[in-house]
Amino acid sequence: MNQYLDYIVEQTQKILAIDSPSGYTKEVVDYVMKEYESLGYKPIKTVKGGILVSLGGNNQKDGVLLEAHMDTLGAMVAEIKENGRLRLTPVGGMEANNAEAENCRVMTRFDGIYEGTFQLNNASVHVNKDYRDKKREYSSMEVVLDEKVFNKEDTEKLGIRVGDFVCFDPRTKVTEKGFIKSRFLDDKLSVGILLGYAKYLKEEKIVPDRAVYQHITVYEEVGHGGAASVPDGVTEAISVDMGCVGEGLQCDEFKVSICAKDSRGPYNYDVVSSLVKAAEENKLDYSVDIYPFYGSDVDATLSAGYDIKHGLIGAGVYASHGYERTHKNGVNNTFLLLKGYLG
Repeated sequence: MNQYLDYIVEQTQKILAIDSPSGYTKEVVDYVMKEYESLGYKPIKTVKGGILVSLGGNNQKDGVLLEAHMDTLGAMVAEIKENGRLRLTPVGGMEANNAEAENCRVMTRFDGIYEGTFQLNNASVHVNKDYRDKKREYSSMEVVLDEKVFNKEDTEKLGIRVGDFVCFDPRTKVTEKGFIKSRFLDDKLSVGILLGYAKYLKEEKIVPDRAVYQHITVYEEVGHGGAASVPDGVTEAISVDMGCVGEGLQCDEFKVSICAKDSRGPYNYDVVSSLVKAAEENKLDYSVDIYPFYGSDVDATLSAGYDIKHGLIGAGVYASHGYERTHKNGVNNTFLLLKGYLG
């Protein structure tokens, strides 16, 4: 294992502990900005709310941009119901059935934070004869607040409003066998990896052959995270996001995945080939995969009209958009692929 792995895992845990659904990311951005500064860099907060940082490099006319996102799935209050409970609308692709019985926090605009649990309406099995067959969707589920509320007026008095963000508990755990389990590894794990790569360059006093930038985006889960903030001279962008693990794919939690195609289309042939070459030359555990239902920051970058080459890599993550799992080996292989590919 590389000497930076512990730092990557530590930073990932700290970032996971900060709630940050798309649109509610200021606190996590402030933390990551300070971490870059502690490493000796000068990060810039974009108008959109993300982070752009230069890691240095010699060739300013052939730069490469590494993109990862720290916004996550979440929800928002859509209605305060007559019983005082909350109907939600999803932020990003969070499935209602996947969040059932999850603890959550309601972030009011002016009146603090309230805790609750996301439950099926009439969630008691001993009362609801349709419990087993009821479809889990946002219209049939609600947040039960951990407050003494019995009606809409009681909840409104707390300061809870329509439009308040609702954040779900990540339940992060790192096991003795090296597994990392948490909601929102997509894509806070990759932010930790990019911080580890930035630390590696600084501590080893390495100046890459090409200018290297990192863009930590904050709207990827709603489709436009990487649509702006590409520095002058950048000719290539690589999303560092989760590698898909599932039926029909070669990747597992111990590998770094190189994506050849996602639901938006193929990635740049030369970039994918060069990533595969770097993985083989460094004897990494990797796979090349096609992700059937997937879009990335760099897809948004190209859609915005930037004339660049693009690629996508990531540590293998199982149960995407659910209670996700990866392994330190997959994290290490992803870090080493960045190191082998960029220097």
